[in-house]
Amino acid sequence: MSESATDGGVQRPVDVTRPLTDAIAEAEELIASAGFVESEQDLAEGYDYLAGSIAAIVQLVRSRQKSHPNFITSTGPSTKMGLDNPDTLYYHADVEPDGTYIVRGHRGSTVDLSLQVIKGDYTPDDVPGGDDAFDDRRIPIDENGDFTITFGPPIEGRRDDYFVLADGASTLAVREVYGDWTQRKGTLSIERVDTVGTAPEEPDLARVTRRYATAAKMLTSRINTWFNFPKWFYLDEPVNTFTAPRLTPGGLATQYSSVGHYRLADNEAMVITVPKSDAPYQGFQLGSMWYISLDYVNHQTSLNSAQAQVDPDGMIRLVVSRRDPGVANWIETTGRVTGIMQFRWQRVDHPIAADGGPSAQVVDIDDVAQHLPYHAHNTIDAAGWADRIAARQRAFAERMLG
Repeated sequence: MSESATDGGVQRPVDVTRPLTDAIAEAEELIASAGFVESEQDLAEGYDYLAGSIAAIVQLVRSRQKSHPNFITSTGPSTKMGLDNPDTLYYHADVEPDGTYIVRGHRGSTVDLSLQVIKGDYTPDDVPGGDDAFDDRRIPIDENGDFTITFGPPIEGRRDDYFVLADGASTLAVREVYGDWTQRKGTLSIERVDTVGTAPEEPDLARVTRRYATAAKMLTSRINTWFNFPKWFYLDEPVNTFTAPRLTPGGLATQYSSVGHYRLADNEAMVITVPKSDAPYQGFQLGSMWYISLDYVNHQTSLNSAQAQVDPDGMIRLVVSRRDPGVANWIETTGRVTGIMQFRWQRVDHPIAADGGPSAQVVDIDDVAQHLPYHAHNTIDAAGWADRIAARQRAFAERMLG
């Protein structure tokens, strides 16, 4: 513990928060020196991203409870990280491989619900399988939409409602994914069977002090990891192109993605063409160079196949640009020149082939209509656009509170 001072007979430690404040200063230097910062807006967003990261880490260390776990929000609209999907609610609970946990829930009307056991040595390019990662098709759900499943050490035999925690298991992560944002999420709870009905110990001074040290390590790790992730998986690709669909790194075996990064001048637009998939979920989003989603509530910076306008030939055509091209599937860069692009397909029954992925073409924004074969079908006026944004805002508000 840090040095302490005596006041009224109580040993009062000093510099308890120093590890965290030092980590914040280190993170601030990383933000300021980021090589991709090209404008004051980029820097402002970086510092705002840091604020969200600090808030998230402090919440995580204070809510971490291995003996009495609960599901908590992993990332959200004000604590973004890891190119968070605008269509997804993220939760997680702490687990230990020798513990036994009962998870109860009710399946909502969302398009996908998936669970993933993450190990302490989890790396971004590790794709789990088996009991480590699956969607709700493996969960016995009754006719009312209710389910009860168990996670724990290996047992004899096999039960459909029992999932083995592998050595090193530390986190049970949950993703609930929306198509139409007016769908309803389900419910979810977790309890550890050997502690349910008891209370956890109250934190003492030593534990609170350790929390600050833990928060410091988590903050610097978080900033460093997501600084490097785009370099590993995005920025080595030619600009304004997409990779062929591939299994999502670090995700579930039923998820595919196609990624890229863009650089567009003010007078340029990117026309993206992709077949509408038969996968229950297909979504596209833009992200900033800080590897977080853009404002998806007040701007249309993402669209999924339930929200997007589909052309009569079965293709979805998106237009990414800074200026408004006057089409319903406009994806707003919100003033950014550069950024990250990602498609996701989830709950798939088969691999997404190359011809099921996107193609992109950069054109002059005044020529967009010439590259949309159903342009008259795509146009939207200012009032119609305002209605689209209002629908996003209202659906988001209900989604987060429902």
